[in-house]
Amino acid sequence: MWGVGLAVGLCGVLLAQDGATPTLHVYENTIQIPVLVLGANREPTAPIAGSRFRVSLDDGPKFRATHVRLEGDDPISLAILLDVGGSGKELMPKIGEAIAGLAPLSLTLRDHVSIYALDCALIRSSDDVPAEQGKLKRAVDAALQSWTNRGGGKHGAGCRQTVHLWDALTYVTYVLHGLPGRRVILVVSEGNDKGSKHSWNALRTYAQASGVAIFGLSYVPEEPGRLHFLDVGYESPFNSVCELSGGMLLTASRRTVGAVLKRFTTLLRERYIVEFPRPYHSTAGEHGLVVTIDKSDAFIRSAGIAVPMADPAVLADPMTVPADPSRTPEYGKRRILTAPQ
Repeated sequence: MWGVGLAVGLCGVLLAQDGATPTLHVYENTIQIPVLVLGANREPTAPIAGSRFRVSLDDGPKFRATHVRLEGDDPISLAILLDVGGSGKELMPKIGEAIAGLAPLSLTLRDHVSIYALDCALIRSSDDVPAEQGKLKRAVDAALQSWTNRGGGKHGAGCRQTVHLWDALTYVTYVLHGLPGRRVILVVSEGNDKGSKHSWNALRTYAQASGVAIFGLSYVPEEPGRLHFLDVGYESPFNSVCELSGGMLLTASRRTVGAVLKRFTTLLRERYIVEFPRPYHSTAGEHGLVVTIDKSDAFIRSAGIAVPMADPAVLADPMTVPADPSRTPEYGKRRILTAPQ
């Protein structure tokens, strides 16, 4: 999906004449999409050649991606939301140490992190700070301070929950979408919403349009010797929000939470950045985007993005090198019709 937003590429060159200094004009015409690719059973895969990636818009003809690479060390803007309601509270005693343990190897100082807790209210203890181990641990402790002071207990008469899960994630997405880098939310929660004004589908739509991928982490009881991943085929609004925004839902016990968080950051680093030209006759509104891989049954989840409309003045400028329509994707006739509920 995309609407109106940001993408950068090369569109036209203005050549100087009569010995004047050449001027390079750069316009927005390239779209980049982070794409999560795993095996059919959610296991890591061997490297995949970029020539095997295909993209389809609104169920139109599949076309080959212009360029494909691993995300690697691209800077990440990461927001972590800790939901202390339900079974998510079981991970909280270990979560501070596990998050701090992501630095400096899984997360570096190039990556920026915001920490939130969903308790009596939505609490933010750090806002877009470099991923430094001590800062991460202190931010988690501060976010969970109210919950810790209650002894990890439930909301009571003096702590009525005023913000619910979908609304909290909508707000975090709003804050995150204006930040640079690859934008990701990790929400530690059982995934049950109990009264939000926004629906899960409205959240999903907003996350796609904002280019924010949502990953979930839910608690499961201890099972020695196993790193937990969600069973293939599991369906729930929480899982749908994650997968339809370009992420996935993971599970962990108290013992495995540190290892699963490191696996989460590895999943981010191993996403593919799929690049292709903006459609020549691009139209405003929501469009469906599907990424496939030739001769593969892989688990593929692509993030959304917002793309700017072409400036008519630039297109009409005689000094603009026009895009070759034969090298840009074609829309299909299938449009997104379902409005968020």
